[in-house]
Amino acid sequence: MSSSPSLRDSRGKPLPQVPLQRLNTAIASRPTITVSSTSPTSNIPSRGDIPLRDEGMRSETVGSTESLMTFPEISSYHHADRRPSRSTPGPVHDGRDRSPSPTPMQRAALSPETPSSMDAMSPLSSVSGRSQHPRDVRSGSTPATSSRAIQPMHQRSRSQSFLHQPYVDSPISDYTGRKSSSSGFSDYDYPRPQLGCPSKRSIFQRPSSFLPVMNMILAVYATILSGIWLAVAVVKPRYGNGIHSHGALTPAAASSLSALFAKTIELSSTTVFVTMLGQVFSRRAFQRAGKGITIAEMTMRSWIMQPGTLLTHWGTVRYAYISFLGVIGLTTALMTMLYTTASDALVSPSLQFGPWEPKTLTGNVKTTYANPIYVADKCLSPTKDIDPEYGGSTCVQIEHAGQSFHNYLQFLETWTNVIGTGNGSDTLRDIKHRPDASALLFDNTTVQGSWVEARDMKETSTRLKRRVNNVTLAMPHPGVWAAAVASENDILQPDELAGMGEYHIRASVPSPAVNVMCVAMSAAELSPLIYEEWPGTRGSFDPAEWNTNPLIPGFADDEWLNATVVDDIFRFGEKYRRRPPIFPKLPIDFNTLLNGTMPFGDSLYLLGKSAVADPPYSLCSLRSSLSPNCSTTYHATQSGGELASHCEDVDDSQAYYRSHPEAPIGLVEKDWKNVATDWGAALALGAGNQDANASNARLLTQLIPTKDELDPSSPSIAEALAAMAGYTLLLSAQDAPLVHSWNYSKSVNVLTDPQSETFSASVRTQQYASGGTQKWQGIFYIVLGLVFFTNVFCLTYALIKTGLVTDFTEPENLFTLAINSPPSRRMAGSCGAGPHGDQFKVNWFVNVEGEHVFIENGEEPVGWRRKADPIPISSIYRKLSASQSNFP
Repeated sequence: MSSSPSLRDSRGKPLPQVPLQRLNTAIASRPTITVSSTSPTSNIPSRGDIPLRDEGMRSETVGSTESLMTFPEISSYHHADRRPSRSTPGPVHDGRDRSPSPTPMQRAALSPETPSSMDAMSPLSSVSGRSQHPRDVRSGSTPATSSRAIQPMHQRSRSQSFLHQPYVDSPISDYTGRKSSSSGFSDYDYPRPQLGCPSKRSIFQRPSSFLPVMNMILAVYATILSGIWLAVAVVKPRYGNGIHSHGALTPAAASSLSALFAKTIELSSTTVFVTMLGQVFSRRAFQRAGKGITIAEMTMRSWIMQPGTLLTHWGTVRYAYISFLGVIGLTTALMTMLYTTASDALVSPSLQFGPWEPKTLTGNVKTTYANPIYVADKCLSPTKDIDPEYGGSTCVQIEHAGQSFHNYLQFLETWTNVIGTGNGSDTLRDIKHRPDASALLFDNTTVQGSWVEARDMKETSTRLKRRVNNVTLAMPHPGVWAAAVASENDILQPDELAGMGEYHIRASVPSPAVNVMCVAMSAAELSPLIYEEWPGTRGSFDPAEWNTNPLIPGFADDEWLNATVVDDIFRFGEKYRRRPPIFPKLPIDFNTLLNGTMPFGDSLYLLGKSAVADPPYSLCSLRSSLSPNCSTTYHATQSGGELASHCEDVDDSQAYYRSHPEAPIGLVEKDWKNVATDWGAALALGAGNQDANASNARLLTQLIPTKDELDPSSPSIAEALAAMAGYTLLLSAQDAPLVHSWNYSKSVNVLTDPQSETFSASVRTQQYASGGTQKWQGIFYIVLGLVFFTNVFCLTYALIKTGLVTDFTEPENLFTLAINSPPSRRMAGSCGAGPHGDQFKVNWFVNVEGEHVFIENGEEPVGWRRKADPIPISSIYRKLSASQSNFP
């Protein structure tokens, strides 16, 4: 065995040896170093003492032609102290040369160059030129020496030799004394470090340390919050007054808070899962009997933190997703990516309709039904103080005229549209299928009436042997609207829900109704009711003054005036305790007369004459009652509401008669006649006394039926009068009882203090609630559920595996570990563009020698395939190195 060489500086002191990897940095930091040969070739150390070869790389020497460069503060490597690799144990060097002859590529890499002198002030005592192969030195061959400049690596031309040469595929031994594998790739190309980088911190953090504690807090937070989020999505709570525009928590604030918490759940879940992945892989890398980790598995954290890499780096994904953790990682990446969307769809408060719920509502009562004095007092007019006697009635008549004509016009337009679209079929001969009358309340609430107590006109006319047009219109109770907006009923109004809310009410209250019955009569049949036709009365009075001074004769309580042929139809006479009307004269064509002044009467009567009907006259009676066969529905929106009567439905659980079976049917409300008299005067229905030919009267008389059945192409006079009189029902029922009777003192019809009355109802409100609004959003339950169960899994793992080991999948840790680890032939060709192909399947293990931590690969994976020849990249490098950054 040859003696070990002694490397000395200019003062004769021994120098420690330095590996070529460390020297490369020192060379690159000095632009130009003059090198001279000062040591004899006899000082060349033997190969068994100093490693002179890097596989696929050329050697640089210090002190002589074949010596290694040395640096004082870097300790030398002693291979006799190395532990053999776990995969291929190798013998310890004994100082003898065991390597085979170099290949041609190695000999080219190790070609000699002439050494030159070096400045004495250099930290390196002497640096030789390129060396020969050690075997040539031992044979006594002495290379020629010449002076040359050593340039940093990045400044050398392509023609110059680099210290880092490509890997050489030859079955020679590495520095550990291990033979290469059968494939020609050795496990490592450099000696494994012994004390190169002792760790300053432990690779394990106790459970009480900051990071484990913070990870546990995040795991608990993510699990609890994601569980709450899943429960909220499943239960779908309704927040009622908790969220509304005028409350402490507005809809906008609730939406923002929901999005904020969803984002924190997403971030904490991502953090906890990535930490769990890192712990699983790092602990597996430490297990000597385990399978280690692959580069493909290391990239799983990118799936979670950068979901786009699932598409851009699919080549990596396909090597890892087939494992158990790969499936979980891929699923978690997709779920966390969609979590905020799922939260917005299923948890974030949104306006939703709830189910129909029974509820007892409260309304205020101030007066009796159809109280004309209360109606007049409630009408707002600045002339009431000027005209205290008639100011109220004048105001009411104007209101009647405006509302009634508006409603009448809408009714006629509806008929015109029905006829214009060709829908005037035979089904319109049934009153149930004919257009309903409508009205407008408070200028923003549409009121829809219903035809009730339907009668077949043809059958009725045949039975009574007279043309009878009899209809009944029921209108909804306006007290339901007042109860809906009352604060004591705690119903969120649309303006309290950001102007987007709605609600529905089905109220069990009676509906005010008006019955209009018109009977065709001749002049002779009407003569008992015409004052001018009575003996001795013709020419003795002025019919024009009849409305202000009717000449109705006095009569006793047991006198019932003249009998007629229609007494049983109108229920006149002693038998029915009702007196017939008296008109001053017969109207001319297209005119109508009105009578509502009959003492103790309960009905308003109208007499009109058609120019084409036979018989030409039609006597109509109008009377009002409260129908128990109906319920009132109300639908409120921000733009207005819709109040409607829902009548004669056997499936209607809120029909008034169900809660009040004792309520009478058809009980006439006598006070309504007084309200209707003002209505008739406002519409000039009595202008026929003066032969005024009023437009309204002309249109009405044109609607007098000419046949014993309803005309499918036109409304009848009874329907038209009911449509115009519908608004009187709404006025009469405002602030009136929500039941069919007056339950207060009979001596008063106006209460000083309003009294509360309750009624049963079904309410379906729109409130802010959680849960999807569309059926397809139910798919997001999978997202919420998987995220929750993943968090439970991560929390369970954190409780079982307490404490944290260093996560070597984190980029900064992996970079530090890799740069302090020897290179591997398994990664040959990956230095330029990263790993490729089967390199993603190489198993890696974390090892420790002394206090130094490094990473090394395991056995070749099954089906290992080598990559093709390297692609030249020097020209690309020159372009990139010469370019300037666009950012400082």
